[in-house]
Amino acid sequence: MKHQVDRLILVPDDIDLSRSPLAGHLGVETYVLGAFNPGLTRLANGNLLIMVRVAETLRQPIVDGNVHAIRWEAGRYLRDAWPLALADTADPRKFMLDGGGWKVMALTSLSWLLPVELSPDGLERVAIHYDRAVAPAYDFQCYGLEDARISRVDGKYLMTTCSVSPERHSTTLYSSENGLDWQFEDIVLDHQNKDMLIFEGLIDKQFWAQTRPLGDLYFTYPPGSEWRSGPSINLAVSPDAHFWKPYRKPGIRPAAGTVATARMGGGAPPILTDEGWLTLWHGVEPNGIVGIYRTYWSILDRTDPSIVVRTQQQPLLEANADLTQPIDHQMYIRDVVFTTGIADAKDYYVVASGEADLACRITHIHKDVFRT
Repeated sequence: MKHQVDRLILVPDDIDLSRSPLAGHLGVETYVLGAFNPGLTRLANGNLLIMVRVAETLRQPIVDGNVHAIRWEAGRYLRDAWPLALADTADPRKFMLDGGGWKVMALTSLSWLLPVELSPDGLERVAIHYDRAVAPAYDFQCYGLEDARISRVDGKYLMTTCSVSPERHSTTLYSSENGLDWQFEDIVLDHQNKDMLIFEGLIDKQFWAQTRPLGDLYFTYPPGSEWRSGPSINLAVSPDAHFWKPYRKPGIRPAAGTVATARMGGGAPPILTDEGWLTLWHGVEPNGIVGIYRTYWSILDRTDPSIVVRTQQQPLLEANADLTQPIDHQMYIRDVVFTTGIADAKDYYVVASGEADLACRITHIHKDVFRT
């Protein structure tokens, strides 16, 4: 699908690592593996803000027969060494280790979050706020913070992130009064419940969220079902955005008739329209190590978001090789677009995505697309 505006707004070379939280800690050279998956919100001054995941990695991760990972500990950043003979390094984003009967992995990078202020249409960078970066501060974040999603509810900004550690792969909540200065709130979801998106508005005085629990085991649907077993988008409710109860009805499930959405998860926090809650989500088609990521959309009932009012099986966004051609030399995966934010701009929406786990993509999508 062609869009009226579609461009990269931030690429790895735009990041000044001399101002990184890791600067001066490791004693070895690092580089930006990706600056991507940006949470998106609109500030009080009318400008947009993207909260960019900066994946910072070692220039030489393999030294003397060991592969290294970066870890935060008590205010310091350290390098850990693992024997290369025990590691599977097929995926450039991580390496797998012998876990004694279960999957154990380490990341090739450590991620921190960088606020970048954009013009109201999202097409120009106004400021990069290194002094307001969000970095690990607790042991349950020792391998970094990933994939911010920002919602504004009753005038307050709420940001969910994935915090990564051996203790847990948890969802953590931050809040802000101005969208720039963020305060840690708490762990709000536990192990591997990813892609938590808080609805931009209350339903019957309660907070609602999309979640995506992960696991290695799923029970089958009956023969002939319209649904495919596997990861799906669930729902949860909360009185305060801290304590969440799973909703008893299922949310958006993968359709049996296509492999394009065999794996799925939330994308941009749902926003309220005249027809209901507009939600942008990702579907993953199995292909190679990573798969093919595309963005889809659905309209959910305004009082019961488990009801899908309307959806479309054709993708809204796909990876765009023309956009990444100038940075093709930095590409390490392809066929990935991962939408993480949406903002109203009168006749159109500004949609923020991560492109190829490498850069930040801004797309203008006319509202008529969701009315057909």
